[in-house]
Amino acid sequence: MGVIEKYAELLPVTDKTPWITLGEGSTPLVHLDRISREMDIDLWGKLEGCNPSGSFKDRGMVMAVAKALESGAKALVCASTGNTSASAAAYAAAAQIPCFVLLPAGKVALGKLAQALMYGAKVIAVKGNFDRALEMAREAADTKGFAIVNSVNPYRLWGQRSGAWEVCDVLGSAPDWHAIPVGNAGNISAYWAGYRQYEEMGKIKALPMMMGFQAAGAAPLVTGEPCPMPETVATAIRIGNPVSAHLAKDAVRGSGGEFNSVTDEEILSAQYYLSSKGGIFAEPASCAPLAGLLKLKRQGRLPKDIKVVMVLTGNGLKDPDTAMSQVGRPIEIGDSLDELLEVMKG
Repeated sequence: MGVIEKYAELLPVTDKTPWITLGEGSTPLVHLDRISREMDIDLWGKLEGCNPSGSFKDRGMVMAVAKALESGAKALVCASTGNTSASAAAYAAAAQIPCFVLLPAGKVALGKLAQALMYGAKVIAVKGNFDRALEMAREAADTKGFAIVNSVNPYRLWGQRSGAWEVCDVLGSAPDWHAIPVGNAGNISAYWAGYRQYEEMGKIKALPMMMGFQAAGAAPLVTGEPCPMPETVATAIRIGNPVSAHLAKDAVRGSGGEFNSVTDEEILSAQYYLSSKGGIFAEPASCAPLAGLLKLKRQGRLPKDIKVVMVLTGNGLKDPDTAMSQVGRPIEIGDSLDELLEVMKG
């Protein structure tokens, strides 16, 4: 059962909306026992890398594509740092509708680029950053009458609300803190809207503090200024002028939360920590929230025993090169048992 079928009563669907699905949503919410003990909090990870294209984008993309089909759109277009392109291309393939993807040249992780190409999208590398690629995608969509499926599309954010509903359905309440990476700022906005919708329906009694974490080299919501040359190893959040910044600011302000930034070194350290201590392999951007929580703990600003849900937005296999740069290569031996046993001594 996909997002549209599961939550049709909460979504803007009509009798003309096609109930397409690739089985998105219903991702695991995993309690991180060891890390919880070490950090003195009750920490949960929402494994969005388990979605069909490997990231949270599928929740919103299924709605955006369904509504595009409903409206009679002839093609989809998006700009992307990687995950949006993979998701849009996957759902376009399933719906058999053309898809045009604009990527900042040389700035997209190989796994994500491979996905978009394998799904059959027409991939266009723009000699500029993501923000310029998005401007061009929006202009092209207006000119050609195609459906833009970035988070400027309101149906994207509607679908992404489902992540918050699932958290509450599993926990029976909202967490105390909701920690999330922030790039184009749509997901933090969508989760906040989802929590508020559940509160208005009487399904939860309290709302979480929304804690948004950006990479230090791409942190316009922390500095208060656009970042014309964003740079970070966390390619999924390498965005200098978030299109949904105003919505994200409303979410943080309304919840009493905050934006914070973490360095690339902190992000990569958190990625390895999550993998080696939690058994979860998430892409670098996904690990910005854990890096941020660890930073707050070092600063004495992480309250003990609070319940925290962090959204692990994408699978670690999206960017294997970055992971391999941290851990080295396998140990090579000959085909003798003695050599194997010698290695196993350690």
